Amino acid sequence: MAKDDNLLSAISKISTDSEFFSPVPDGYKSGRTRYCFVVGTVMSGLGKGIFSSCAAKLMQDKNLRVSPIKLEGYLNVDSGTLNPYRHGEVFVLDDGMECDMDLGTYERMLNQDLNKDNFTTSGQIFSSVLHKERHGDYLGRDVQMIPHVTGEVKLKLRSLALKTNADIVFVEIGGTAGDLENAYYIEAMRELAYEEGPNSSCFVALTYILEPKTLGEQKSKAAQLGIKQLMQLGIQPDIIACRAAREVSEKVRQKISIYSNVPLERVFSMPDSASIYTIPASMRDCGIDFAILKLLKIEDRINLRQERKAWAKWCEFIDKIELPKKKITIGITGKYTSVRDSYASIINALEHAGIALSADVRIKWIETTDITDANVSRILSDVDGIIVPGGFGTRGSEGKIACIEYARVNDLPYLGLCFGFQLAGIEFARNVCGLTKANSTEIEPSCPEPVIDILPEQKKLEGLGGNMRLGGREIELKPDTITWELFGKAKKVRMRFRHRYEVNPEYIELLENSGMVFSGKAPAHPIMQILELPEHPFFIATQAHPCLTSRPLRPEPMFVALVAAAMKKRYNDDKLSNPIEAAAKVCSAIN
Repeated sequence: MAKDDNLLSAISKISTDSEFFSPVPDGYKSGRTRYCFVVGTVMSGLGKGIFSSCAAKLMQDKNLRVSPIKLEGYLNVDSGTLNPYRHGEVFVLDDGMECDMDLGTYERMLNQDLNKDNFTTSGQIFSSVLHKERHGDYLGRDVQMIPHVTGEVKLKLRSLALKTNADIVFVEIGGTAGDLENAYYIEAMRELAYEEGPNSSCFVALTYILEPKTLGEQKSKAAQLGIKQLMQLGIQPDIIACRAAREVSEKVRQKISIYSNVPLERVFSMPDSASIYTIPASMRDCGIDFAILKLLKIEDRINLRQERKAWAKWCEFIDKIELPKKKITIGITGKYTSVRDSYASIINALEHAGIALSADVRIKWIETTDITDANVSRILSDVDGIIVPGGFGTRGSEGKIACIEYARVNDLPYLGLCFGFQLAGIEFARNVCGLTKANSTEIEPSCPEPVIDILPEQKKLEGLGGNMRLGGREIELKPDTITWELFGKAKKVRMRFRHRYEVNPEYIELLENSGMVFSGKAPAHPIMQILELPEHPFFIATQAHPCLTSRPLRPEPMFVALVAAAMKKRYNDDKLSNPIEAAAKVCSAIN
């Protein structure tokens, strides 16, 4: 059991006479919530988010309430200004928080919508501390990394635990042990474990086992030194997860165990996996879930009957991964294609759709910077459908427009997302409506025919203030349209947005009279959010990012429809004679 609340009461009080200070939210009960800390060693990119989310899922299946949080060391207040080349995609939560792509992994694995409380950065922590200092909240004390900055981190975690009534809070610390910017996070975790008392916390060290080709054997020295760095910071790991290209040998696990004081049965091998969705089963098979439960001493809270039901449903899903599938190729036409993490949510949404339809979805990465009308047919000749994803700036935009025109004219299944929605409107305006100078004011600020623009009246209506529309918004669907049928004839759907520019209302009537249908719009506002071409086999675009809400057990309908249309194009399958109807049926059955 955790220590009694007297310690927390004492350390939560600000005093110039005591070195104890650790803010605790009102109503917080010590011992109610346990904490599982996941820290990386050796190198970044090992899959801390995947490990943490999979472990959380295993706990969730046992009917425990889990809440994940990602702690990032960079000074940005959020991830919105980060270049995808450097940090992967920016994942947008329903409340508009722009965050790390690991939050997408948590949402998909847990089938749970997260919010700003599940993500923090050093920028947020320092801003909060400085704000409190300016308002005199520290009673004249000299503000220091310990206890004030570390105290702010602990307050974040305890507040999340209290708000969500979590049984376990899973805390992922970005980067690796030894990174200067993460040192105070690790110190805060050490303090929190001390303050909460025995069995309150579990430390997981994710490490990497090298296997140089020239040697032909696994080497553990880098892992040992990385774990040593963590131990020098005052953290004794309880569990060590050894990432490697293949199964980690018993000999290497023994070396790690001896070096780290971690029992051999809690040094786990985690080799590479073809799909992240099979990892929970691997972790379950080797007993990571029960190791965490025993360390936190909350076995009495689990519900095994609930676990059997949840696990049966998950196994039914992962069994489909192994089934024979029909191969199709979807082209992703973007400008960040050299970094696959830039489109992580799209990749996952295609995988979910493919599994639902027994399709093996291959991705062809298409850099659009050098695409022209002269070479587009050759570049797209071997794909069964294309996606034009979101993006900012002018580079590659004309290449994307060339791809959209090719898809429209040649009946190639098309899904446009955000920028892909805007460019679909521009292409249609140029080549169908005759507005040869149509463009976006983002691309050409002084264009004479601004089909896509920032609209002052919309900024006033939506309270944009010149900033992006961010987060979940309702979309009102137009009856008797393809989109309306695809979403089960619903009146509204909710999707997530991240954009600044809109279809200019001055051109809506012309576009509609020429054959474009705006099947989704913002309720009560002239803001177009979904378009479609009814005479095309499949041509849909949305200002939203539907990939952000696709889940393994709840695939996103637009992606399912794209995959169904691509299968129809390649195989002319009678079961997919109407891809929209087939996709709507599949999604309805799953949901």
